[in-house]
Amino acid sequence: MKYLELYLRKVFTVDLRALAVMRIWLAGIVLIDLAIRATDIEAHYSNLGVLPLHVLHRHVWLPQFFSLHALSGLWQFQLVLFIVAAIFAFCMLLGYKTRISTIATWLLLLSLQNRNPLIAQGGDDLLRMLLFWGIFLPWGRFYSADAVQARKQGIVHQQTNHFSTATMAYVLQVGLVYFCTALLKDSPEWHTEGTALYYALSLDQILMPVGRLIYPYPELLRVLTLAAYYTELLLPFLLLIPFFNNFFRMVVVLVLVGFHIGISLTLFVGLFYLINIASVAGLLPTPAMNWIDRRLLGSFRKPHLGQFKHVFSRFETPVSILVQTKWQKPLFPKHLLSPMRNGFVAVALFYCIWWNLSGTNLSIHKLPDQSRWFGYLLRLDQHWGMFSPVVFKDDGWYVLEGYTANGVNIDLNQQGKEVNYSKPASVVSLFKNDRWRKYSENYLFIHNAYMRPYYCNYLVRRWNEDHPHQPIKQLEVIYMKEPSLPNYELAVPTREVLCTCANLPE
Repeated sequence: MKYLELYLRKVFTVDLRALAVMRIWLAGIVLIDLAIRATDIEAHYSNLGVLPLHVLHRHVWLPQFFSLHALSGLWQFQLVLFIVAAIFAFCMLLGYKTRISTIATWLLLLSLQNRNPLIAQGGDDLLRMLLFWGIFLPWGRFYSADAVQARKQGIVHQQTNHFSTATMAYVLQVGLVYFCTALLKDSPEWHTEGTALYYALSLDQILMPVGRLIYPYPELLRVLTLAAYYTELLLPFLLLIPFFNNFFRMVVVLVLVGFHIGISLTLFVGLFYLINIASVAGLLPTPAMNWIDRRLLGSFRKPHLGQFKHVFSRFETPVSILVQTKWQKPLFPKHLLSPMRNGFVAVALFYCIWWNLSGTNLSIHKLPDQSRWFGYLLRLDQHWGMFSPVVFKDDGWYVLEGYTANGVNIDLNQQGKEVNYSKPASVVSLFKNDRWRKYSENYLFIHNAYMRPYYCNYLVRRWNEDHPHQPIKQLEVIYMKEPSLPNYELAVPTREVLCTCANLPE
């Protein structure tokens, strides 16, 4: 037992300053995500958009889901929740009432994601999980308003290393993301043929400039495919090596940062790469953090000597009184809080590991369906199926063909230009952001056919409101399907009408 404890402490101890960097980074990502989502607040979160509440509850909702955003279909109500979420995320970024702001940020993010699962991607799952584990991590002890307040009270945290059940959960969560996505990639195109990246870069919907640059080189794509697969499969095990821990941690961080920068340059993945890079920031070893702390973050480390003194000192205001709740009698005895917290984290960690492994082809006892309510309730459900088991091959582009009263057919996707079915120079530029790209991907699937009329009607209404002098009387959502073929062969695009609408819903 003694040796097991020594092993666990060696492997799962993290630097509190690295956790603080991760906290700041994640809070910044939440703010960016809110800003991007806010540009489509009516389209994605109101009853006037593509997923009205009655459609959400009929087709997507689970009984265990929680969502404040689903309490109203008014975009104004959504805006208020967006503002509240941004306030809490900003408090989390500054490290003001860190645990409270982290809990609130996690709850509001969970609520927002549950309101429209049709635009969610893998990065959303990871962001949600990192915030969940962050509730139990002391990531507000450094580079925070809480740290400044503690110093004023004579409390100075000199110890930077920290080990707990929550740090185990965090480190293992990072490893699970990559190990499980590799297990899910069980097709020959990933680990024998090496054609997965070729097919991924054949998808014009997500192709970025660097991806276009390397696409003509099949042998390079094969090497990169195999490198990506074995990196995901084997790299997580470096986190479990108890010797030369700082060295292996730094290898993991540098490899994964380079890995995700490479992904962002070749494929359009939205905030996915930033979230994954942020996830490994907490793994930065003590020597790296000593250098970063000394060279880059000294003013945070000693705010009474730096430029952040005046900013943080303002947090000692009457507002702080409003967020403090004092109980006459504690809900649980104080000496039991820590064991109860650690016990809950241990159970949640075991549950997440079991959930992840149950989704793979490993010969293990699968998580019972009747036990999944817990995962859906707290949104601990995870699936890291990026391009697995095979890469999606039904590529193509959308033509939103509107019929005007004067007999001219226009493409709403091309700002009202006359319809042209030829492939655009850049298919990816047709999407306003990654949320719309993900929505359009889900729109293709037959089992999501219920989505189509609402999207079609939304487009008609918005176009006619914005172009009263050029209204359309009918709209066809057309997909020009161009399947990805092997060996750089080109398919002849076929025209598929996914939806037709002529009138707004009553």
